[in-house]
Amino acid sequence: FMFSSGLNFQDLMARQGAIDSPPKTPFIMGSECAGDIEQVGEGVENFKVGDRVVALPDHKAWAELVAVPATSVFALPPGMSYLDAAAITMNYTVAYILLFELAHLTPGKSLLLHSAGGGVGQAVVQLAKTVKDVTIFGVCSKSKHEALKNAGTIDYLLERGADYSNEVRKISPEGVDIVLDCLCGEECNKGYALLKPMGKYILYGSSNVVTGETKSFFSAARSWWQVDKVSPIKLFDENKTLSGLNLRHLMYQHGSHAFVRRAVNQVYTLWSEGKIKPTVDSTWALEDVPEAMQKMHDRKNIGKIVLDPSLEPKPKPATPAKGKAKDKKAANQEEKKASSVESEEGEKKKEPELTNGTSEDKSDSDSKEKESS
Repeated sequence: FMFSSGLNFQDLMARQGAIDSPPKTPFIMGSECAGDIEQVGEGVENFKVGDRVVALPDHKAWAELVAVPATSVFALPPGMSYLDAAAITMNYTVAYILLFELAHLTPGKSLLLHSAGGGVGQAVVQLAKTVKDVTIFGVCSKSKHEALKNAGTIDYLLERGADYSNEVRKISPEGVDIVLDCLCGEECNKGYALLKPMGKYILYGSSNVVTGETKSFFSAARSWWQVDKVSPIKLFDENKTLSGLNLRHLMYQHGSHAFVRRAVNQVYTLWSEGKIKPTVDSTWALEDVPEAMQKMHDRKNIGKIVLDPSLEPKPKPATPAKGKAKDKKAANQEEKKASSVESEEGEKKKEPELTNGTSEDKSDSDSKEKESS
């Protein structure tokens, strides 16, 4: 039974059909949830009814009841809330694998991180700071700089879209040891050029598929063709490493459940020791998921966005917010129409559909709120 759930870029990609082999619509979205076990399948011995767990299903997480393979379920450590579980498990597991399994982060290393203000970005920053003398260059939108500066965990903040390579070179003329790229190759040439000998360039996401210029899986693939190809001989000559991580594929295509479970356990140990604490940007009712998704799409979140089924949905305005004067005028028109033509209201129930397979109930409640306003 689900009490809390996480929102990830993967969910935005699934909504747009921008992932490989998207589920056939209609389907329930979500890839991360926390709650109590209501029922255990035949042959499952390591879990029992009532256990507090977090699950990483391949979609279907945004529901009160979620069926998921036992291999994708993880017992919560004592004292961990469902909100913390939803905020920690996926993001920090990805960050842990990136830093300690792929990049082999050691004291004194330097790291360039894209989307430093997002959920995975903040997890990377916290985990990297558990290692001595690590220098972090964080690239993110200018609007996030002040909040991240106040947090004081990123050594050098760089502006997304600016010529940050020169800024890095001014501070560290020889470059950096590690580049973590979640922009689907958009900055690949810049980042690779910044690597020191023995440096590691790691691709771990494709957030640019749902933001910026790249709007689909196919246009993202096209953008890759504009990136200079890195041949194995070049890597050999320059003593550099190029690697990648896709947690969903690791679990559901490659079957590396034991590897992922070890990483989750390491993350939970660090949490239990007080070395990491999730940064939660905001929590939302399930009914408000379109607005939560829009916030992530616009890159306005700092840390994790969490969905909480126990929350009441936010009151909806009578009309889309396109200016106060227009809102008032539209609201007055709605009231007149509501009192005179009921049939038109019936048609309007179909109009506000935004989404993701859950809009039917939402549009009904929206139209009722319009009538009551």
